[in-house]
Formats: sequence, C-alpha cells, structure tokens
Amino acid sequence: MTRQAWLGFGFLAPATLFVVAFFLAPVVMTGFFAFTNMSTATGITGGTYRITEGVISRLAGSEDVPAPLIEALGQQQSVVDPTGLAALAQGDFDAAFVAELEEELGGRTFASQRELEGAIRDLDNRPRRVRDIKAAAELFERSVLNVDFATQADFAEAIQAYAGPVPDTAMTALARAAYTGWSMTTDNFSRLFNSPELGTVAVNTVFYIFATLTLFNTGFALVLAITTFYLPSRQASFFRTVWLLPRISPPVLYVLLWKWLAWDTGFLNAVLEPLGVAGRNWMFDSETSAWTFVILINGFVGASMGMIILSSAIRAIPQPILYASAVDGAGRLQQIRHIILPQLRWPLLFITSYQTLSLLTSFEYILLSTDGGPGSTTEVWALAAYHTALRNYAGNLQYGYGAAMALVLVVFGIAMSFVYLRLFNFKALVGRPRIEQ
Repeated sequence: MTRQAWLGFGFLAPATLFVVAFFLAPVVMTGFFAFTNMSTATGITGGTYRITEGVISRLAGSEDVPAPLIEALGQQQSVVDPTGLAALAQGDFDAAFVAELEEELGGRTFASQRELEGAIRDLDNRPRRVRDIKAAAELFERSVLNVDFATQADFAEAIQAYAGPVPDTAMTALARAAYTGWSMTTDNFSRLFNSPELGTVAVNTVFYIFATLTLFNTGFALVLAITTFYLPSRQASFFRTVWLLPRISPPVLYVLLWKWLAWDTGFLNAVLEPLGVAGRNWMFDSETSAWTFVILINGFVGASMGMIILSSAIRAIPQPILYASAVDGAGRLQQIRHIILPQLRWPLLFITSYQTLSLLTSFEYILLSTDGGPGSTTEVWALAAYHTALRNYAGNLQYGYGAAMALVLVVFGIAMSFVYLRLFNFKALVGRPRIEQ
C-alpha cells in the first residue's frame, strides 16, 4: 500500500472512530436492548430468583406448573428441621421438650403453624403457657415467598426441599418466572404491535411530521427562500436574521416565550379579554389548540434551516439564466416554476429527508411545551419511547421496551429515506447530464 493511501487512512481514522462511537455503537446497543426485558425491576447487571405473589398470580393456569405446586408455593409451612431444632435448643425451652420434639416430630411437615401447635400440645414435655407453644412453633415456619436465591441451582434445591420432587419442565417454568434479572426476549415487539395506545401514538406521529414538514420545514422555508431572493439585499438579510432567531435561541427560553404567550395570564389573554374573549390557557384549551402550538413551535425552528439552505441554492443558480428568461418575457411565477424549482430538487431532497428524520426522532420542544398533553393528545413516538424508558409516573423504567420503540423509529426512518430517494428520482439526479450522453 502506498504512502498516500496510508496517509488517507490516517486522516479518515478520527472520522471513522467518531462515526463508530456516536452513530453505529448507539444503534447496535439499541438493537440489542430491544430484545431484552431490561427494566428498573430487573436491573442491568443480572438478578436473583424470587417467588413473589406476582409470580404466583402469573403462573395460575399454567400448563407447565401443576396447580397444587403453585398453591403450595404461595403458602407458609411448618417443617421440624435441624435448623429450627437448633434455634429451639438455644432458646429458653426445656431440654426434655426439645429432645421429645425432635424424636416425635423431627422431619415432619405441617400445612400451617396451627397444625404444628396442635402436635406440640400432644407432647408430654410441652411448655405450659400457650405463648411459649406459639413461640416454639414460629421457629419452624418455612416459606419460599420473597426469598432471594443467587443461582438457579440454589433455587431448585430450595423448591424441592420445600415442596418435594418437581418435574424438570415445571422447574424450568418456575425459574423463568421467578428470575428477577433481564433476559433475551422478543416479547417487546409482540407487545408493541398489539398495544392500542401505541396505535394512537403512531397516528399522532404521522400527523405531526406531515403537518410540520409541509407547512413549515419545507413549505414555508421554500416560500421564505423565494420571497427573500426577490427582495433587495438589505431587507432580505433582515428577514433571514429574524427567522433564524428561533433556531439560535435556547430551547427552554424559546418554549418559555410561547408559554408566556399562551398561559392564563399571558399575552393573548391580556389582548383578548378586553375584547370579551374568556381567558384560558390556549396551549391546553383543546386538542386543536395544543396541536397548533406544537406545530408552530417546531415549525418556526425547522423553517429557518430550510430557508438558509434553499436560499443558498437559489443564489447559486446562474444569473444569466434568469436575465435571459426575463428578456424572453418570463414573469416571476414563470421563473419560479420553470427555472428555480427544477434547480432545487437536490436541496429539497436533503431538506425533506433531514427534517423528516429530525421530526421523527426529536421531542424536546413537545416535552418542554405540552409533555404530550392534554392527556396523550400530542404524544408522539419518540416522546413515548422517552417516557417508557427514562421517565414515567409508574416508576418502573422499561429500558428494553423503550429500546424496541426506538428501534422501530430507526427502521421507519430508513424506509422513509428510500421513499424520498424514489420520490425525488435520485437515480436521475446523480446520472450523467443529457448533453454528455
């Protein structure tokens, strides 16, 4: 390999590391987490085996675990075992009572503490006071509920010691249900596509992207670019600067200004109440008003970027073409239709694709303004993934399920990119000019 080739690889190495670290690695990790059941409950490093009331409830009706076994696991038993006898001997109990209890009842299992108390009363050397009998019986209470076992082997040994021999299929099902750590699964996607709530979120997302993109990020940006192109230079610079303000403003301050405009004691009410319009919080007054503000807030930011790129593309059109069209009698509308718009297919493809992906994955302005409200009216897919994986009111953050939702966004974004390439006839854009054919 030549020195120039090695030099080229050296210059590309930082960019390659940047792409791998900040693009490929997060995508790969998201794809991996999407196939796990990671959550706050499972943790991210592993877990233990624990039978809880929730596990008992989920196993009810299971074909793999017999119903009597499930019932036994949900109850406490009393077992006269060496551990309990040792604790009894260390207590303030008569040695003759301990010896007789070991001889007569050692190794026996009782369905409840009350049954063991009844058996103790039949002994000759039993304690005379009822509370002493109860205290002795409490030392033999055994249960597997809410007990952590570090390994599956320890868990299986404890279950068999408690409930007797358990078939392998039943033990496997028990271990799977009782494991508190994360595991690989495809349940996230079946849950995802069977969720009626996410159907509404998907519709919200499509509406949000289509409305914001067509009205502002591409549509209004194109109007601004063409309008300022025909304005005198100083006025055009002024309008471009004004429309850049939303993009260069900090998001928190920018959204706060919109809230000041819309809230109960804000600017709109200060102007409209003297005219007889009842005061209200305009941002949350109705679903229509909420969506209006969400689209306006995001649209003003998106339009500025499209305006700059499209303005630059229009100014790159050779001026002699426009002068020649004017000499031939073409008006402004004819120049726009036959000269400017055909020359903007490349920048329009970029703006449309970029802004679609941006709207698909960004949610900070919706989070700061409505947080998906009122109710879930303005909840979009990216915001729902954030709420699921990183912040929700239930307290159980579902990392795996949120990653699955994010992975769907990645797949949808790639699909939309191919749609745009076909829609704008990308093959023709990169093809050889006709004059060279």
